[in-house]
Amino acid sequence: MADRQNRAGSKFGGGGVSSGQQSERERKDRLRELAIETVDLAKDPYLMRNHLGTYECKLCLTLHTNEGNYLAHTQGKKHQAGLARRAAMEKKLKGKSDVGPALPVSATAAKYIQRVKIGRPGYEITKSRHYQTQQRCLSFQLHYPEIDSNIQPRHRFMSAYEQRVESPPDRRYQYLLIAAEPYETVAFKVPNEKIDRGEGMFVTNWDADEKKFTLTFYFVDEKDKSSN
Repeated sequence: MADRQNRAGSKFGGGGVSSGQQSERERKDRLRELAIETVDLAKDPYLMRNHLGTYECKLCLTLHTNEGNYLAHTQGKKHQAGLARRAAMEKKLKGKSDVGPALPVSATAAKYIQRVKIGRPGYEITKSRHYQTQQRCLSFQLHYPEIDSNIQPRHRFMSAYEQRVESPPDRRYQYLLIAAEPYETVAFKVPNEKIDRGEGMFVTNWDADEKKFTLTFYFVDEKDKSSN
């Protein structure tokens, strides 16, 4: 029978320290000593000493009594896994071209992605009817005085179920979105009715000199829709 009574690290009358526990303790001691010799704590962005004199790991949100204890923590699985997740996130944020099948982001596009929004553009809305068919018409004119010369406004329609502003969604309406960097995207709530895409019934125009974007469209006439 093995003598656990007089094993190093055991108390008198105790069963002694098992070989597994002793090996783990020695491994942690070696890692701590190695880290002390090789790691410059002054350059560790995740180490913070609080007002109580103890050390905190800002990555793992753990508390440590001294530098040696913190250094041992940095060699553990939790901290290493946190570093791996952080590196993966930073790599993903640096460019979509390194992740999946996305197209590379050009230098021009990256510049506008990082720009700060400068507010909403001024706009005017006009309601009218077609002079012959009496179809209802909506015309939107937006002013972008600070837009860059190589940018043009873009637009699209969004259903009530795509938006996350109004709840519950009202299917009687849809939203016209118009976007142009560095301005905020604006959305106009319009009736969810069929829009006439015929010639001259849906028109967009960008006046680069005046920096004005105009979008005009007509709804399909109710009489024509019911007859079909």
